[in-house]
Amino acid sequence: MRQFPINKNVLILHFTVLIWGFTGVLGELISISALHLVWYRVLIAALSLFVYFIMMGKSVYVCKERLVQFLMVGGLVGLHWVLFFHAIKIANVSVTLVTLSSVTLFTSILEPIINRKKIALSDVGVGLVIVFGIYLIFKFEFQYVWGILCGLSCAVCASIFSILNARMVKHTSPTIITFYEMLGAGFWVSVIMLLAGDFNVRMWPQGSDWAYLLLLGVLCTAVAYVLGVAVMKELTAFTVALTTNMEPVYGIILAVLIFGHKETMSVGFYVGAVIVLGAVFIYPYIKTYIEKKERRLINRKLH
Repeated sequence: MRQFPINKNVLILHFTVLIWGFTGVLGELISISALHLVWYRVLIAALSLFVYFIMMGKSVYVCKERLVQFLMVGGLVGLHWVLFFHAIKIANVSVTLVTLSSVTLFTSILEPIINRKKIALSDVGVGLVIVFGIYLIFKFEFQYVWGILCGLSCAVCASIFSILNARMVKHTSPTIITFYEMLGAGFWVSVIMLLAGDFNVRMWPQGSDWAYLLLLGVLCTAVAYVLGVAVMKELTAFTVALTTNMEPVYGIILAVLIFGHKETMSVGFYVGAVIVLGAVFIYPYIKTYIEKKERRLINRKLH
């Protein structure tokens, strides 16, 4: 009986990761610009979460200091998504998702710096392998150079706000954090649009864009996030990390099935992609093995 809920939660997590992978496909399908797309996404997600809070009878109150923190980090989340969808529009889904996988590399470097810890040699080793894979992608798909650079910049943003969220989630509900980060992203994207004069007729979605935006904002953002948080209460961090690494794989498969020839890449790209994704998959195993070895050494010294 005990195995059933665990298996159920693993299936829910895979479904959630599949939804995240589908966001890249939606970014390609939606005709409006990346900036306008993100504006609609975060506002729809914030509204969906607000409805969720009302239905659950939960308060959204936070102190002024926390509110400022969440809104500022929300700006980083918004920038991350703008870069993500812009990369898709100037390159394609496959290139963007593979370069986004480099978040592991940037986290291995930035997390110790931000948290003032020693950089682990295993992290550096995995990072170098990822760099080599990205180099191959650059070499064989140079026509997508700006898309690759946007994807890498997007990964840097994801790394930083993930590290900051890991700190903030210790004292605030992750759903509350997400709600205010969506509002923060909406605020900062609105500021950029005002300064750029982008509040105009071009931002109005056309035809099927509305359906895709609702899918993106409600299912792929608000619902997927709530599901992701729920299963984390039952599953180990290792299982979550390993399963999350399936996002680019699911996304690329969906993109190939939906867009066909447009997503066909060179052999060099797939070699680089396999190296990057392989390193990302192996990373949790290496990390767990080293941590277990260190604990055994500490226990031996104590005894």
